[in-house]
Amino acid sequence: MLSRIAESLFWVGRYLERAEDTARILDVQIHQLLEDATNDEALASNALLSVMGILDADEAQLDLGHVTALLAFDTAQPSSIVSSLVGARENARGIRETISSELWECLNATYVALDQRVATARAIGPHAFFRFAKFVKERVAIAAGLADATMSRDDGWRFLVLGRSLERVDMTARLLSVRLSLPESMSDWVTTLRCCSAHEAYLRTYHGAVDAERATEFLLLDRLFPRSAYFALATAESCLVELDPDRGRLGPDDEARRILGRARAALEYRRIGELLDELPAHLAALQRSCSEATFAVAGRFFHHEPDLEWRPEVPSPPIVRSA
Repeated sequence: MLSRIAESLFWVGRYLERAEDTARILDVQIHQLLEDATNDEALASNALLSVMGILDADEAQLDLGHVTALLAFDTAQPSSIVSSLVGARENARGIRETISSELWECLNATYVALDQRVATARAIGPHAFFRFAKFVKERVAIAAGLADATMSRDDGWRFLVLGRSLERVDMTARLLSVRLSLPESMSDWVTTLRCCSAHEAYLRTYHGAVDAERATEFLLLDRLFPRSAYFALATAESCLVELDPDRGRLGPDDEARRILGRARAALEYRRIGELLDELPAHLAALQRSCSEATFAVAGRFFHHEPDLEWRPEVPSPPIVRSA
């Protein structure tokens, strides 16, 4: 597979996951702020920006409307919902011969509908934004379903799933990190689970009230929930194994596999009590692992040698014939 095609598929997966996660987080947090007027709007807004890694925002403008516009609609912000959906469509546009026509039509139709959806959400306010967030979640779910239903399980599909899985691990770690930084009165673990679409799955698993230890355990260690950090890490590692199955006597020489394998093992063989004792450090390590694995994947699969430079031919010396 051409490195250009592999890289585009990788980023289609990441951008779609980022758009869905951001829409879900904003949807849940805005609902919570509107339902409970005692919550500190500036503190909640700062937490939302921290989840997306935006640390240089103007504190004087930290209100719900400004943060929603920044994280949902701002095309200059690479982590916004609109930027992510545009990025997914633009990457897919250059590789239309690689993905299915159904997936391309879904991404393109989503892109075409964005301007009207954004204009309506900006004009009307929170109620329209909830409809916009629902639209984004539904369109990304349709795209993911079409990719799974219409694409062969070849290297192209593996790069798409690899990108989606790395983004999922990173977002889960970010959510938990911000949750730990908030006072108990600002948020609860039910909200955190809802931001990960994990609340109902949690209740079916534990059959009891939500508490911090079990919620953390579920989001980090659960082997069956697809949005847990462990499940997404294992999925990403499996994609790398299938992309490069060679394994020498000293183990895999793929740096990305080593990074993700260490991160997975750090979760797999630790008890939840050990994780909770140093949870901020473990979450920071997860985010670093995702970043380092992304660079390693790019270095191995995407960044190829520069094209050979054409040089003018040097004329051959004349042939001297003896008499």
